[in-house]
Amino acid sequence: MREQYDFSKSIPNPYAKKLKKQITIRLDEDVIDYFKVLSDKNGIPYQNLINLYLKDCATEHKELQLNWQ
Repeated sequence: MREQYDFSKSIPNPYAKKLKKQITIRLDEDVIDYFKVLSDKNGIPYQNLINLYLKDCATEHKELQLNWQ
């Protein structure tokens, strides 16, 4: 490796705002199993499927409707 690098002509990463943030989330086993089955059918990793589903909910401003009886 060089002792010194020249970053004077570098540009900011255009994708930096789109980076994913790692978190810990607790999901029921049946929810994970559901997305793993979908994952096997579609060839998409189950974590990506969960992210796509949640992103769709956020984009469409979907709200959960609960009826407590």
